[in-house]
Amino acid sequence: MTNPQELTRASGPKRPFFLRRGPMENIATVLIASGFLMLFQPFLLTLYTYSLAMLLAGTVMFMVVSKFPE
Repeated sequence: MTNPQELTRASGPKRPFFLRRGPMENIATVLIASGFLMLFQPFLLTLYTYSLAMLLAGTVMFMVVSKFPE
């Protein structure tokens, strides 16, 4: 017996890349990690300046994307 969710997944159109949960969560995680690294590097003041914005953008993006369906 087949699962109804598998039937809708197989018959439905494929979502565009920016509406898929998995890849967008990975991008948000990379943004958070890069913001963290930018915060603790001692070389460039411009990277340090934008580190908090990068952390916040990644966090908000992760919160929004985690609500997307699988």
